[in-house]
Amino acid sequence: MFVTAQQLEQQMPDASRLLSDEPEMESSLHYMQLLLLVSCLEWLWRDRDDFFIGANLTIYFSRQQLRNRDFRGPDFFLVKDTEKRPRNSWVLWEEDGRYPDLIIELLSESTGKVDRTLKKDLYQNRFRTPEYFWFSPENLECVGFKLVGNEYQEIAPDSRGWRWSQVLGLYLGVNAGKLRYFTSEGDLVLTPEETARVTHQQASEAQQRASQAELLLEGERERSQLLAQKLRSFGIEPESLI
Repeated sequence: MFVTAQQLEQQMPDASRLLSDEPEMESSLHYMQLLLLVSCLEWLWRDRDDFFIGANLTIYFSRQQLRNRDFRGPDFFLVKDTEKRPRNSWVLWEEDGRYPDLIIELLSESTGKVDRTLKKDLYQNRFRTPEYFWFSPENLECVGFKLVGNEYQEIAPDSRGWRWSQVLGLYLGVNAGKLRYFTSEGDLVLTPEETARVTHQQASEAQQRASQAELLLEGERERSQLLAQKLRSFGIEPESLI
């Protein structure tokens, strides 16, 4: 039976039973954006089993933090080179002390100041997370940082407004009002549903091209037959012309 972090405060915590203790997200915009980030990367890396994605999941990084109820759960975080399996939370002392390699916070009116200041300092100074991005689903503010030495430095956007993530090997940029991944070649990383639609469209177009080719071939056959009939009317066998 699982217990909450509150119930564990009075006893030595069993890390394997620690549940996430994150608040609900602010709006459907935030939920849809988070789902998009998770589903696209999971689909792109569907043949890999060496990463973990946390979505609105608490990171427990010290027992003192647990006693103080100082919970910190990024909206989205990625840990590479780890076992891909379900987790109730990310407990550092059960994960070889591994902090996230990349964090994305989804800004809101109530959390924006904390995400830009306190959380940024925490991810820089305590977590030492190599890359930190934030994005507002409401006003589309998008900023990214990489850890250089002991401090975050902003990742400069390219001419499209995209920012390169070395951790992901992908660009992060705004497309149609959503934060999306793009390949180094500039292609949009699709969701499974988008991939299915594109595959269906390509199959439909291929079928149309095949049908058109068949119609052209049939027209050529008819013209050849008419020409053969014309030649025979003049007493000429078509085969004799070959």
